[in-house]
Amino acid sequence: MAGHSKWANIQHRKGRQDAKRGQLFTRLIKEITVAAKMGDPDPNTNPRLRLAVDKALGANMPKDNIQRAIDRGAGNLEGVDYIETRYEGYGIGGAAVMVDCLTDNKTRTVADVRHAFSKYGGNMGTDGCVSFQFKHCGYMVFAPGTNEDALMEAALEAGADDVVTNDDGSIEVVTPPYEFVNIKEALEKAGFKAELGEVSMKPQGETVLAGDDAIKMQKLIDALESLDDVQEVYTTAVMDE
Repeated sequence: MAGHSKWANIQHRKGRQDAKRGQLFTRLIKEITVAAKMGDPDPNTNPRLRLAVDKALGANMPKDNIQRAIDRGAGNLEGVDYIETRYEGYGIGGAAVMVDCLTDNKTRTVADVRHAFSKYGGNMGTDGCVSFQFKHCGYMVFAPGTNEDALMEAALEAGADDVVTNDDGSIEVVTPPYEFVNIKEALEKAGFKAELGEVSMKPQGETVLAGDDAIKMQKLIDALESLDDVQEVYTTAVMDE
């Protein structure tokens, strides 16, 4: 898309994620615990748990921490009972925002999320008001200069849903959410390592923001991500440089 670099935005986002690694560990432990509670405590037969464990290993979380979280979820260790909840709303320029939470107190969480939206120029909406603008899927992003034809062949053979080349030369591989780990491993064996890869709610469109609007939107996202009960924040906003 003219006017901004998707690759630059991806690198910026990756840097922000790395800076929040301590907070990431807490969120991953929650996700592992809930995934183990809702399904089989064996990652090999529980796709959601396997995704969470894979992400934790990718973040260099110690295996003992991972196993304790699984044991808590399976009821073998005492732990907090988390509830999953999602809030939706609008940010600067009408950008769609979805906030996924794991909480032991929904009253506290909804108040905190609403306050963040209000304080930083957004509006909290009703259930379903923006969720149709996102797709639950896995996706990987490869650096400009990656061999497009070879990557496309390997990705489609591994079971990917789509391969998209952006105007800036970066390449996105979209996968079914619970086939993400298998496809990622297949591509790595074929010699392709993604710069960014995750299972997410991928926006189906973009709201490009620049200048003061971009700064305000980033403050809203930061405020939401800083909340203890928030697991993930998804948005259609793209902050132009």
